Amino acid sequence: LKISEGCDRHCAYCAIPLITGKHISRPKQEILAEVERMVADGVKEFQVIAQELTYYGVDIDGKRHIADLISDMADIKGVKWIRLHYAYPNQFPMELLDVMKQKKNVCKYIDIALQHISDHMLTAMHRHVSKQDTMDLIAAMRKAVPGIHIRTTLLVGFPGETEEDFQELVDFVKWARFERMGAFAYSAEEGTYSADHLVDDVPDEVKQARLSKLMAIQQRISAEIEAEKVGKVLKVIIDRKEGDYYIGRTEFCSPEVDPEVLIKADDKTLRTGCFYDVEITSSEEFDLYGRVV
Repeated sequence: LKISEGCDRHCAYCAIPLITGKHISRPKQEILAEVERMVADGVKEFQVIAQELTYYGVDIDGKRHIADLISDMADIKGVKWIRLHYAYPNQFPMELLDVMKQKKNVCKYIDIALQHISDHMLTAMHRHVSKQDTMDLIAAMRKAVPGIHIRTTLLVGFPGETEEDFQELVDFVKWARFERMGAFAYSAEEGTYSADHLVDDVPDEVKQARLSKLMAIQQRISAEIEAEKVGKVLKVIIDRKEGDYYIGRTEFCSPEVDPEVLIKADDKTLRTGCFYDVEITSSEEFDLYGRVV
């Protein structure tokens, strides 16, 4: 269990399974026992992170047990939020979405590694999933868990990426309307399969132009999605105070990478690590403003 703590010991990063090389899943009871100890120590929010979250348990008995693990974690008294990171679309365990829908302390949020959408690129990247599979999964997620916020990361300029491949990616981002999305330009890293076997044939200026275009589209999408939250009352955890504002997050936001909620301090005293009902009063492209109600 790899842990890094923040938010004045009110937030923990829980890595299961911890993977270097082959998948290694930690025994469920060992994980649950550590969660119980952290809850007793004041931890309220858990980011469950793994190299391949949805693979959890396969190396133990050939079955995927992530849904059982998260369900049992959610039943531990004192666990307020559980947020899931680094799922893969290949053989995604749909029962995990049932747990997310049934357990109120499992955030309607999932970070899923997609990378690209064109079948040409998915094959070149050895993703073991097709464009149609990916689109069907996203549609199924949104149907199973209304309001789910999906985070992903995409890659442009991978060796062999054509204009047609990139246009497919653009169209996909417009269709999927990810609530949270990052992107980066490919660069060869020594020792990786692509660096050793593929030619980095997309010019840097083309990579950067594609990246800029993709992120500009996502910026507009993000602004529209955040604006839809104005007028709603959301539960917010307070992370810190900066200047005249308390800074917090909703269940749809992981620490340090996702939008934040800014609450004018005024004469109110809010406690770090505590939850408050906050009415969202205005929005920007990536952040929200609100007031405690």
